[in-house]
Amino acid sequence: MNDSPKPAQVMFYVQHLLGTGHLQRAVAIARASAGAGLETVLVSGGVPVPGLDVGGVRFIQLPPVRARDETFSELVDRDGHSVDEAFKAARRDKLLRLFDALRPRILLTEMFPFGRRQMRFELLPLIERARMAQPRPRILCSLRDVLTTHKQPGKTDWILKTFAQYYDQALVHGDPDVLPLQLSLSRATEIADRLRYTGYVLGDGVPAARSHHREGEVIVSTGGGAVAGPLIAAAMAARALSPLATARWRILVGPNFPEPVFRDAVARAPQGVAVERARPDFRTLLGRARLSISQGGYNTVMDVLAAKIPAVVVPFSTRGETEQALRARVFAARGLLQVVEDDPLTAEALAGGVRAALASPPRGLGGLKAAGAVETARILSAMSGDDERS
Repeated sequence: MNDSPKPAQVMFYVQHLLGTGHLQRAVAIARASAGAGLETVLVSGGVPVPGLDVGGVRFIQLPPVRARDETFSELVDRDGHSVDEAFKAARRDKLLRLFDALRPRILLTEMFPFGRRQMRFELLPLIERARMAQPRPRILCSLRDVLTTHKQPGKTDWILKTFAQYYDQALVHGDPDVLPLQLSLSRATEIADRLRYTGYVLGDGVPAARSHHREGEVIVSTGGGAVAGPLIAAAMAARALSPLATARWRILVGPNFPEPVFRDAVARAPQGVAVERARPDFRTLLGRARLSISQGGYNTVMDVLAAKIPAVVVPFSTRGETEQALRARVFAARGLLQVVEDDPLTAEALAGGVRAALASPPRGLGGLKAAGAVETARILSAMSGDDERS
């Protein structure tokens, strides 16, 4: 992995704070960009993810930060220490030096300014530096299909003002015929002329679905793991209540689930249930599974639908989180999956979701536009060759 700051065509900034979905989606886009012949540098500010395969993308790791917990109210370093102003200043300065060395034709920020406001201490200076550069790079936002509803007064005003002031376009990785951005951000209509929908981004290596699943296991995936506890407990108890009580259930737990609690879950798992850390062959496991139970994060849902297996989604919706719930409900209305709410999640409700999913033939992606990585790379290639930058 080469992190020397040679010039590049695309500089892509991503910051994951709790789960790893933002990084995984950015990697898929960056790999498609590199595959299209663009010299692409992916700059990550989150905690390193073991086994991350970035292909031919140059990957540069900033001093990592994460959210202390699911409130996202405090940034900490990888050891859990609060991030102070000196740390922020050093990271900002490193990012600015990197931009100066790369001299990209395109600067792409994942989520910001529609999310990741915690990182504006370094992103606003970065974007200002890009605006002053000669020639000025295109400044783009890489945006998922659904945004978290903002309740803080003035926050939406700040988002739209910042976007209008600094950004050329937002590349929305979704399908406007299914889930237009205004469903989660009603005022998105004010910037409609700067939104470009790419379709959904699928991860690399999603296998073709097998035609026979009846001998497969149940895969329970819990995302990054930070809020995995209720789903783990419910899945352990739901197996015996479900039509798949004789199948093997494999519960995959992300790296953010505390190790002592993970070991306890492994020890408490009943016969027929295996509790493991998340695995790099997740998509392969899905390809031969009988059924999936998961949270409702973007990447996981797309992987499950691509595998064309019955799916139960338990969207994370505590502390006012709305993103996963909206996506899951819209997809459920199209017959793509079954939703079980987590308020509170019970074994009985989860077993009922399994019964409902097994009774409905899986529809896979169900006509969703899902070539988002390739389409994003095509857009970036066209922009990279455009010399009409101001």
